[in-house]
Amino acid sequence: MNKNIETMRSSIISYPHGFSTRGGGVSEGIFESLNLGMTRGDSEENVRENYRRFLNSCGIETDEFVCGNQVHGNTVLTVGKEHARKPYGYDELFEADGYVTAEAGVPLVIFTADCVPLLMADEKNGVVAAVHCGWRSTVLDIEKKAVEAMERLGADRQYIRACAGPAIEMCCFEVGEEVIEAVERLLKWKAAGLFNRKNDGKYMLDLKGVVAQRLAMLGVDVRNIDIIRDCTMCLPDKYWSHRFTGGKRGSQASVIMKTNR
Repeated sequence: MNKNIETMRSSIISYPHGFSTRGGGVSEGIFESLNLGMTRGDSEENVRENYRRFLNSCGIETDEFVCGNQVHGNTVLTVGKEHARKPYGYDELFEADGYVTAEAGVPLVIFTADCVPLLMADEKNGVVAAVHCGWRSTVLDIEKKAVEAMERLGADRQYIRACAGPAIEMCCFEVGEEVIEAVERLLKWKAAGLFNRKNDGKYMLDLKGVVAQRLAMLGVDVRNIDIIRDCTMCLPDKYWSHRFTGGKRGSQASVIMKTNR
C-alpha cells in the first residue's frame, strides 16, 4: 500500500479539486489507508484525519463540506455554506447524488468505489458541480439535471469543463441487457461503441464513455470533457472497488470548490 497521498486531478479544471486514492491515510484493516467513507464502520478519528489530509492535498483548508446520502437517483441539489458539515456519521441533511453551488469556499464532496465521480466547473461564471454517476443515476439523466442546475446559477454550457474520475472501466464492468437497453434509450444511436456483447449474453459497458457522450449531447464541448482512465477494479491497491472487495471496503471521495480569484 502506498503510504503517500496521491490525489488525481483534471488537466482542464483549475478550481481546487481532486479524486482520492487509497494511499496516505491512517485507517487500518479493510479501510487501509485513506478511507473517506463516513458510514462504513471506520472510526470517526481516522476519517476526520483522512479528510484533513485529502482536502489539504487539494488546496482546501476548511474541515466542513457538502455531502449526503447517495441513493443512485437523479436528485441534484443547489447548496451553500449552510449545508456544509463535518466529516462523519449518518446525520446527512438530505438524500441526493449531485450538488451545485455558486458560492465560493463551499467544497462539494461525493463518494465512489466503482461508480463515476463527475466534477464540473464553469470558471467564467463561477459555478461548480459534483455528481455521483452510477449507471442508475446516469440512465435517469443526472447529467442533464446537473447541467440545468448549473445554468440556473448562471453557468453557460459552452464554458462548462467536466472530468469523469477514476471508476470501473469497460474491461471489468459487466452488466445485463436491461442496463444496455436503458443506455440506448438515453443515448439513442450514439450508444454504439460504448458496450460489447459477450458470448454468455452479458455485456461490458464503458460507463465513463456514456457519461461523456451524454455531456456532449447536452452541449458541453467535447474539448472540455476530461476522462481519467484508471479502472478501480483493475487497480485494487490504488483504489477501492465495490466489486473487487465484495463490499468490504472504504470509499474514495471527490471534491471541488469554487474560489474567489
